[in-house]
Amino acid sequence: MRGVYNSVTDIRRQVFAAIAKMAYDENVDYGERLEAIPYEIIKGAKAKYRDNVFLERAIIGERLRLGMGLPVRDISTVAAISDGVQESVIAEKYYDQPLVNIINFACHACPEKKVMVTNGCQGCLSHQCVEVCPKKAVHMVNGHSEIDQDLCIKCGRCIDACPYHAIIKIERPCASSCGMNAISSDEDGKAVINYDKCVSCGQCLVNCPFGAIVDKGQIFQTIYAMKQGKKVIAAIAPAFVGQFGPNVTPDKVKAALKELGFADVVEVAIGADLCTIEEAEDFMNKVPEKQPFMATSCCPAWSVMAKKEFPQFAEYISMALTPMVLTARMIKRDNPDAMVAFIGPCAAKKLEASRRSVRSDVDFVLTFEEVMGMFTGKGVNLAGIQSDGSLDEGTAAGREFAVGGGVAKAVKNLINKTHPEVEVKIQAAEGLKNCRTMLMMAKAGRLNGYLLEGMACPGGCVAGAGTLQPISKSQAAVKKYAAEDKMKIADESAFGHEVHEISHMYDAPAED
Repeated sequence: MRGVYNSVTDIRRQVFAAIAKMAYDENVDYGERLEAIPYEIIKGAKAKYRDNVFLERAIIGERLRLGMGLPVRDISTVAAISDGVQESVIAEKYYDQPLVNIINFACHACPEKKVMVTNGCQGCLSHQCVEVCPKKAVHMVNGHSEIDQDLCIKCGRCIDACPYHAIIKIERPCASSCGMNAISSDEDGKAVINYDKCVSCGQCLVNCPFGAIVDKGQIFQTIYAMKQGKKVIAAIAPAFVGQFGPNVTPDKVKAALKELGFADVVEVAIGADLCTIEEAEDFMNKVPEKQPFMATSCCPAWSVMAKKEFPQFAEYISMALTPMVLTARMIKRDNPDAMVAFIGPCAAKKLEASRRSVRSDVDFVLTFEEVMGMFTGKGVNLAGIQSDGSLDEGTAAGREFAVGGGVAKAVKNLINKTHPEVEVKIQAAEGLKNCRTMLMMAKAGRLNGYLLEGMACPGGCVAGAGTLQPISKSQAAVKKYAAEDKMKIADESAFGHEVHEISHMYDAPAED
């Protein structure tokens, strides 16, 4: 369950903190430090989580490499954890593909999908599981049900029929959470990712109970840039509310980020307001005269999925730049010498920022969890931090981009205000499987005239792979924060009149 602090979470955060501490420390031999860290995280001679202490340390080593932006090692050849580290000791490193990686020797080789009878079977007289099976795969053996796996089609009828709930379906968690069906098994049963399908939503990262799937990071490079004297400005996504602790208020988050070395902190809710204005204009100009419906653009994983699987609808996705990019462009317009670090809940934003057309806008992407590692690594006392000014430039509409349905709601409310005579029908979907269903409905002509909002993560951005608290808690916190905002509609933003200037600062397409 998301939001439950567990051993996998603990390992992730220890690795992030170790990378951050290494980056902040002076006069460090990075090669030596990387070799030593696994022994500091996994102390002693006995394994803590797995059967083998050497395996545990090897996995920590791979996590360190990926956290530094390095590739996983080829386990068939000799290689140190620190091999290639000097390539990452720079301030301009982007992610080398692939972004999402499987540490092969950490994978448990979970079964892909299997229906099985548990010892809760009572061998009942009615044996309804046998009666309902369409393939005659269920039999009574020695008074208990057994399933012939060669005949079973995993339809689940026996599961529903069992009065004792003694039959279950188990499935590889990473695969079941993948809305793109991009995860399968190799000849050893280990998970593999089809990168032609993967959209880097990151749901597999947080659903693997063995911590075998890891995305690359830029913690080190961000800190290195600040240590080199670069002016790095943090652009923080609306989902940040409550992420760093119940008593760490938004103004304290701003102060804490400055203590890490960021020169300033800007709300991405500002960019969300600008995105709302652009998408409202797009909808009014195009639907239904030029196209049957329009889809929102702010979730990169949803957008990539839609274009991959429904290429005929590519032109129906709004060409508005995402809130991240709009905010970054505004920052760089006002601070030409600055570097921008987007801080948010999303793994897919790392992929978006690595596109050639976005690289000039966003230099670093950090998740909330990675930033928490930076706080730990630098020893920032979040509980005792003092306020350093409020974050109050985004509207309620922009802040609610973080929750499912918030984007469509913001666009609809703006159109209703400026064109009250226009009816805006909206359809929102969370999770890529539901997004696909929504597009199938659109393909059938059932959503003509609609504004479609797609969110790759169930719950919206607050459910991204880099979040720190339960999804429902985040949703409530964001909605409360938005409700307290005096500015409600996107056009009330002080930056609304600048949207076209910022969007068209230079000739570059919205996407590759």
